[in-house]
Amino acid sequence: MTGTTPLTIPATPADVPDLPPPAAPGPRERLRSLAARHGPVFATYGVLKLVGFAVFMLLLDSAGDFREKHPRFGGGAHPWDVLGSWDGWWYQQIALFGYDPALEPVPGATGLITLEGNSAAFFPLYPALMRLVMEITGLGPYGAGMAVSVVCSFAAALGIHAVTARLGGHRAGLVAVGLWAVWPGSGTEWAVYSESLYTALAAWACWAVTTRRWALAAVLTFAAGLTRPTAVALVAALGVAGLCAVLRREEDWRRPLAAVAIAPLGVAGYLGWVGYRMGDWGGYTKLQEGAWGHTFDYGRHSLDVLTSLPVGHFDYLFAMPMEDTIGVGVVLLVPVLTVLLVRLRPPVVLVVYTVLSYLTVMGTQQYFGNVSRYLLPLFPLFVPLALAMRRLSRSALVTVLGTAAVASGSYAGYVLFELGVP
Repeated sequence: MTGTTPLTIPATPADVPDLPPPAAPGPRERLRSLAARHGPVFATYGVLKLVGFAVFMLLLDSAGDFREKHPRFGGGAHPWDVLGSWDGWWYQQIALFGYDPALEPVPGATGLITLEGNSAAFFPLYPALMRLVMEITGLGPYGAGMAVSVVCSFAAALGIHAVTARLGGHRAGLVAVGLWAVWPGSGTEWAVYSESLYTALAAWACWAVTTRRWALAAVLTFAAGLTRPTAVALVAALGVAGLCAVLRREEDWRRPLAAVAIAPLGVAGYLGWVGYRMGDWGGYTKLQEGAWGHTFDYGRHSLDVLTSLPVGHFDYLFAMPMEDTIGVGVVLLVPVLTVLLVRLRPPVVLVVYTVLSYLTVMGTQQYFGNVSRYLLPLFPLFVPLALAMRRLSRSALVTVLGTAAVASGSYAGYVLFELGVP
């Protein structure tokens, strides 16, 4: 009929030509995809760390007389051996000889230190990875410890980017990674210390919680509990997030509650093993207090430092003027950044982890200057700064972070390892 639209009959499956299924990406394509996705993170973190690390090594090399007059505990003949001193020396001993938990009194001791220090104060996952690398590569304990820390630092950078990018996009994630590379205390990221491993586990555990991968979150938190005692804050954060998920009926209750049950077994298991071996279930706490002077004092020591250092008094316990000054700056900055973080209304796991970690560190009597590294794993603090700084031009970001990287060789490396006690 004139003027009518012809009827279109849809094609039957037999009329549609068979198309071959899309080919699976080959190894080269997958490698390109990974490079495009993670390359900027690796580049941002790696370049900033290399700049700061190079400045740190130059300062150590020029320290000469100072290094000879103030030898580091566990240090060696080379300037860079300081990266394996103090706690690093203990980790190397554990990797070589294992543990021998004991509560041995110091003969005739009447002061603060009444017990002989031993390796049981240091949690096992990091030295276990060191030992594994030693067996596989033939490296010594120092080289193995450095290898584990460097690899874990890049894993931590990826985790920090993943969490931040969910809240503010890819550019904000890169800024957060850059901030972690130059933060006070970041000198321990490439040293025989466990900060990089713990931060990697904490960042990816928080990412797993925010993406509702409860089994992964439980395993990572369990592993974090075998790395540092401060993992109790991460355990609590996962617990609060799991409880909120159940109460809001966001999903089946069994998965988050199973994660909550598994998460604390790492830290509880190690503390229980130490107590069993010592014949005293409170043995770990007694060792920390009697051998290292570390005890939970509800913030009395921190308050003493915060009220003494600004007026030029250095008669408090474990005084290290340069290191403590940086520590005070970090301690005062954290509450400000925490308020800014809360205003963004991020996932509850990030807020609880940050607040409890901060309170745990501030409530403990210890070398106050070490708070810059103890607070280094509080990566959610970088989120509000990253969201604000992402608006800067590329040249401005390069200038800001590049300048901080150069300076970090001093304030995050040399001051921590040479002028203080890491």
